[in-house]
Amino acid sequence: MRWATRRALSPRMWIKRLLPRSLLGRSLLMILLPLVLLQVVALRIFYGTHLDVLSRRMASSIAGEVGYTIELLDRFPDPADRDWILSGAAGQFDLTMQLEPGLTLPSLGRVNVLGPFDDDLASAIEEKIHRPYMMDWDWAGDPRAVLIRVQLADGVLDIEAPRKRLYVSTIFFFVFWLLGTSAVVFAIAAAFMRNQVRAIRRLAGAAEDFGIGRDVGPIRPEGATEVRQAATAFNRMRERVLRFLAQRTEMLAGVSHDLRTPLTRLRLALAVMPRHDDSDEAEINAMETDIDEMERMISGYLAFARGEGSEQAQSTDLGAMLTDIANRARRAGAQIACEPPADLTLKLRSDAIRRALTNLVDNARRHASHVSLGAQRTASAVFVTIDDDGPGIPPDQREAVFRAFERGASGGTGLGLTIARDIVRAHGGDIALEQSPHGGLRARVRLPL
Repeated sequence: MRWATRRALSPRMWIKRLLPRSLLGRSLLMILLPLVLLQVVALRIFYGTHLDVLSRRMASSIAGEVGYTIELLDRFPDPADRDWILSGAAGQFDLTMQLEPGLTLPSLGRVNVLGPFDDDLASAIEEKIHRPYMMDWDWAGDPRAVLIRVQLADGVLDIEAPRKRLYVSTIFFFVFWLLGTSAVVFAIAAAFMRNQVRAIRRLAGAAEDFGIGRDVGPIRPEGATEVRQAATAFNRMRERVLRFLAQRTEMLAGVSHDLRTPLTRLRLALAVMPRHDDSDEAEINAMETDIDEMERMISGYLAFARGEGSEQAQSTDLGAMLTDIANRARRAGAQIACEPPADLTLKLRSDAIRRALTNLVDNARRHASHVSLGAQRTASAVFVTIDDDGPGIPPDQREAVFRAFERGASGGTGLGLTIARDIVRAHGGDIALEQSPHGGLRARVRLPL
């Protein structure tokens, strides 16, 4: 199946998969590709015109000198004349020649060497000499020479031609210049783009921290003009959000006071109300229970609207927090097991996370006889699990219970799970409901490190 998926990818999809995903990588690729293409074109123009012409001319010169020497050897076959001709070729043409009488070349052809120079020399030899030959680097003798062996009528003529007569030294300087300038330009571009990307990453990190409640203060605008504008806009947005949160908190504090004041008067009135018989006592207790329920509802509504937004994140011992939550649940009559790992410190808004986990534990103990609370650390996150042995929730209804005011079969205000998920998501994590190994429901809380 995986192979079929790979084969179904179009060339465009393959290109997208091969391209870098980061802005820095794509920016450097945009600089590197045109630079390499430009250097390749420049090298091709130089190599295909100027250098090619020079190579053919130098190869033709060597082939002409060898051909002229062979003609002299054919015209003056006397051994004394041959010695004079070969020594003259060495002095005038800088070609070391030696005649090996009676030898025959084992095969016709040549050994190919790196570059076009051997091709040009071979073409020139075939054009000017018209004799069987072989050609190779003279590694056994001088590595700075090329060995040419030409078949004559009475033997084989060995010629050592210096490589400097076939190569143009400017090609090495030209290639070095191309590579050097490319490396310098690429290094400057990489340093410049890295500074620009660093500013963007810092802006993204500040936005992420602010989004999960880690207010690190305004960021310093730096980088290109557009990045500075984005940083300035982020700082203005941060100030507006903080101002809005402060105003909303003040307003909610006033609403909380206004709502609780009449409830307090009702509670005081019930406290001093005369109780003549058991029926009066039962009615008064029922009204006090209603007042307690109204106060819990008001607290839940205000906590949901406030979102614990004013608290700042700080290093928190999550293991100690889980132990304390379990102890409080036991004092409330719950049977709960808790074995958190040691040294589990995260940067959290501790009061908010405590409220979220307490809501989950309270929800579990209301519907089950036994609850277990645990945590597990991974490379990138910490997972807190709350398991119970209650009736659980059908899979198709698990997401619905997170909606605000969705009471389901649990009763209450319908805000406990909503508030819990809201708090956890504000930390960059999430809550998922699953089947518990105990047969009931598992609430799995993911908190990023």
